[in-house]
Amino acid sequence: MPRPCSLLSFLLKVYFGLQYFIIGIPAKDVAQHVNPFIGTEGQGNPGTAIGGGNVFPGAALPFGVVKFGIDTTAFDWTNVDANAGYTPDGYVTGVSLLHESGTGGAPTYGFVHQMALSTLKNVNVLDNLTYMQERVEPDVASVGYFKTSLANGVIAELSATAHTGIIQYNFTSGDERHILVDVSHMLPSSGEAQHSQFYSSGFMARSPDGTRYQGYGVYRALTKWNVGPDASVYFCAEFNTAPLTVQLFSGEHTDPYWPNSTLPSFKPPVFTNASSISGGQAYCGYGRRVGGLFTFSPNATAVKSKLGVSFVDSDKACQYIASELPTWDLEPIVISAISQWNTGVLSKVTTTDKSNATLIEMLYSGLYKMHPMPSDRTGENPNWETDEPTYDDFYTLWDTFRCLNSYLVLTAPIRAAGIVRGLVDVWRWERFMPDARSGNYNGRGGSNADNVLADAYVKGLFAPEYGINWTDAYAAMKTNAELVPYNTFDYGDPTGSVKEGRGALPDWLNLGYVSMYDPVAGTGFGRCISRTVEYSLNDFALSQVAKDLSPGDHVKYLNRSAGWQKIWQHNLTSLNFTGFLAPLYANGTRDSSYSPLNCGVWCSWSDVTYEGLPWEYSWTIPYDMSTLISYMGGPSTTESRLDAMFTPGLQDGSVGSGNGIGSAIFNPGNEPSFGTPFLYNYLPGRQWKSVMRSREIVNQYYSNGRDGVPGNSDAGALESWMVWNLLGLYPVVTQPIYLILSPWFSDVTISVAGNKTLKITTEGLGKGPYIQNLTVNGEVWNKSWLTHDDLVSGVGGSIHFVLGSKQTEWDLGELPPSPGHVDLGIKN
Repeated sequence: MPRPCSLLSFLLKVYFGLQYFIIGIPAKDVAQHVNPFIGTEGQGNPGTAIGGGNVFPGAALPFGVVKFGIDTTAFDWTNVDANAGYTPDGYVTGVSLLHESGTGGAPTYGFVHQMALSTLKNVNVLDNLTYMQERVEPDVASVGYFKTSLANGVIAELSATAHTGIIQYNFTSGDERHILVDVSHMLPSSGEAQHSQFYSSGFMARSPDGTRYQGYGVYRALTKWNVGPDASVYFCAEFNTAPLTVQLFSGEHTDPYWPNSTLPSFKPPVFTNASSISGGQAYCGYGRRVGGLFTFSPNATAVKSKLGVSFVDSDKACQYIASELPTWDLEPIVISAISQWNTGVLSKVTTTDKSNATLIEMLYSGLYKMHPMPSDRTGENPNWETDEPTYDDFYTLWDTFRCLNSYLVLTAPIRAAGIVRGLVDVWRWERFMPDARSGNYNGRGGSNADNVLADAYVKGLFAPEYGINWTDAYAAMKTNAELVPYNTFDYGDPTGSVKEGRGALPDWLNLGYVSMYDPVAGTGFGRCISRTVEYSLNDFALSQVAKDLSPGDHVKYLNRSAGWQKIWQHNLTSLNFTGFLAPLYANGTRDSSYSPLNCGVWCSWSDVTYEGLPWEYSWTIPYDMSTLISYMGGPSTTESRLDAMFTPGLQDGSVGSGNGIGSAIFNPGNEPSFGTPFLYNYLPGRQWKSVMRSREIVNQYYSNGRDGVPGNSDAGALESWMVWNLLGLYPVVTQPIYLILSPWFSDVTISVAGNKTLKITTEGLGKGPYIQNLTVNGEVWNKSWLTHDDLVSGVGGSIHFVLGSKQTEWDLGELPPSPGHVDLGIKN
């Protein structure tokens, strides 16, 4: 995609040219293939974010604290929230440093705010509605750069570092120049109040000449998944030129912008020439809103600002500006961001096959969307002193554990180990590892950190150089398995904790499965089927780590991982197939009206399954496929049943946040279906069907368009699924196993295990996608899977595909393993 300006383009050419001559290696600016706007629109809803990926298209570094971009409204608040701050329609209410990317639920952050104004006529600084601006040209974005053009004549260009942002406001019309700072600014939610953020109080101080200001804002419900405590966000900012005047202001506690609000602010703000202003502390913990209005010379055609953020104190935010932004020029910061993305993420995957520009853009844009989160806040922990890495903005591990975290283990093991260490450190201080975490507070989630830890362990991250204390890590996993978290009485599911740990653990320990909620008897829990399946996988994860660290626990947790069999109903029929997971009451009975094609109401927190139908969840036993296939009636019946998953028109009822994407039971927009298309690999000679499904799904639901993601990105989870498909592999989480698919490029070189190389080469790609023969590390291969060691042992690995149009049964060797094989012999 074109660079934003000719000067920047020239500087980039000079930079990468010098890199070639000075360093002596070919420069790899694959960042030019990234389209940050993929996923900002919804499929079937052009020009809006309805059903879109909620991705953040602004400026950020890999895992950076700062995600700097515009905050917008939307024209249709009944169907969409600006979860990442951005919608393609609507009006701009300012820029802010903190965002998330690809998250559902409701908006988070939108803190550390500025808004450029060219007039104060009819403006109430306490009300976004009075100063929000239409965009008069399409937004422009590339790696490390974002530009927006507003109706008030302001063109804003920005970039970001790990903890700071830099912005240039170009005033093209009018004779007024103002920068508004609203400490209470946040991303609003148009939905239920329980999903909303709230400003509590704040403080702001300015320097005598007005070129610097700093302070903090206090906000609650930062996680938006539950009501979090008050937490402070500290900021510092500088201008490149002194303002003519500075007026700080305060006002009554109201919402800056809330479309459904019935209490707009009628009282004007109170301005002061004082050097500082405080929101104080008011009734019920709500202080006054505070901010500042900086007015610059009418002759100033451009005003630049540097902004920093810290979760510790505002002086540290100022220090970040000094250390990370040594210049007032935007271009060097953009170039540095491109370099960091290329080196740390994008150039780890290279190909000489440029024959399909669309696929190239999909690949590198997917890699880009996989790496903004979680946020690396090492050295920024406000709650305890630690030498361990600190990560926040897990949103959520339930979404990412299936294949995104496995990608990090393969390509960035040091980073993956740091994330594990950060998760375990939360356990040390807060009793539970998070599943979701934002604003330094655990949010709605479960115990899927167990899967992330086990996946790292079985793939070798127990080596000393990774720095993981596995004694503590396993203790954290056992906490999830044995300690009941306190009930959060969440409005979505009051039956047990949804904040952390296993909220339905009493049933799991006493019954071996999670029973269906019975309001009369006062027993059971929400999401009884999906929790049973998830706890089964969690306990399998424990069993794999226990093999080495606590051998006495291995059999215990392996047997517990078969708990899904206790709710498998062998006589339950749906669509002419027999044997399904079913919700059972605590006495072992089931509702006679139950159908595996229906999850309840919304496949949400109080239904029997979460973001997927029971039909989908019946496939999610990757560690014991041998038992599952036998329960389904053998390979032939299993194959027919898998085929039914992809038959249009069989979907019945809501399937959660991805509903509306297709009419098959398989749902490309939600994670429970992620691994299902590739389960043909567990059937002799049927790997070609996994390839067929991979091609069908990617071609139908993914693209390089702005609607190129089939639903909410889920912090890059959907993009990671696509990237694995393009590479021709798929990880089986908690096992050192990858299922073989079929690559989309003639050659791919991947940096793995820190300093090793995995080479994937293909011939016959133009003849068809199906494997005719395969070699792995020079050995003729007849298995539909390979191991992690096959990819990383020695100097790395090599896979050579010969493809064609014939759907061959080349994979008649040993089937993928079922290391969790346990048959309880239950015949419900």
